[in-house]
Amino acid sequence: MENNFILRVKGLNVELNNEKIIEDLSFEVKEGEVLTILGPNGAGKTVLFRTLIGLLPFQGKIEWEKGIKIGYVPQRIPLIKDIPLSVKEFFGLKGISQQETENILNAVGMGEKEILGKRIGDLSSGQFQRTLVAFGLISDPQVLLFDEPMTGIDIGGEETIYSLLGKLKKERNLTILLITHDLNIVYKFATNVLCLNRKSLCYGLPRETLTTDNLEQLYGEKVKLYFHTHD
Repeated sequence: MENNFILRVKGLNVELNNEKIIEDLSFEVKEGEVLTILGPNGAGKTVLFRTLIGLLPFQGKIEWEKGIKIGYVPQRIPLIKDIPLSVKEFFGLKGISQQETENILNAVGMGEKEILGKRIGDLSSGQFQRTLVAFGLISDPQVLLFDEPMTGIDIGGEETIYSLLGKLKKERNLTILLITHDLNIVYKFATNVLCLNRKSLCYGLPRETLTTDNLEQLYGEKVKLYFHTHD
């Protein structure tokens, strides 16, 4: 794809059960960028991700760079927590060896050998999230899609997971698409931001795009902007 574009989406429409979920959406992602997607609940964010990886029917154009490998970290997998699988068995579902499993867990800061024997349902929320990130890294993708990876994790855990995303991006030269509600993370990590509520309400550089007016239009209520400082 020209100009190092990894993804081009043009005129995307998704309809489920005769309801329009995404309308006339267009955006582009270049190699090495971080695109964050903001929007209220029910805005179509997860539907967008599931459409991008080929799980849902659509109209319009989705053009990935030829041969691109994509990893997907879902928002949550509730049933997995109830299945009596160990971490080792969970990764075995992908047919990778124990050594490969250990290597990939080490990459996300879970290098302790005893973790392999732990039942998925017994992991802490932070460990479970890191396990899902590691699962998304199997096959060494160039692109990672993260669907609100911080859901259900405390503030300290969130910072740790976001730091991990930054580390993985640098080490693996990843292109990242990230759904989040945290504006501070958008300002810190994002190259571009897409404001989505069934259709695109704003798209561009975070500090130029995330105006009070745009955010009020996106969320339908008064929004106060404030910034954390980062070292």
